[in-house]
Amino acid sequence: MDYTVELVAQAIHEAAQPACRWDDEATFRKERFREYARNAITLLDDDIGVLLLAMKEALAEVRLGIPGAAA
Repeated sequence: MDYTVELVAQAIHEAAQPACRWDDEATFRKERFREYARNAITLLDDDIGVLLLAMKEALAEVRLGIPGAAA
């Protein structure tokens, strides 16, 4: 699986479904978020690198429980 697609899919999921963990989602729902991610990556093209860095940092903060990370 493409790491970039997976990272973007998880970020979109986190924004849309903050109460539900990615690992607990059904496979068909994960695939839907991956499709959204592929579309977003295509639209962003060259700007995706900056977005990915910001998303990696935000996801790490959320997973570590840093206050205000999901705000």
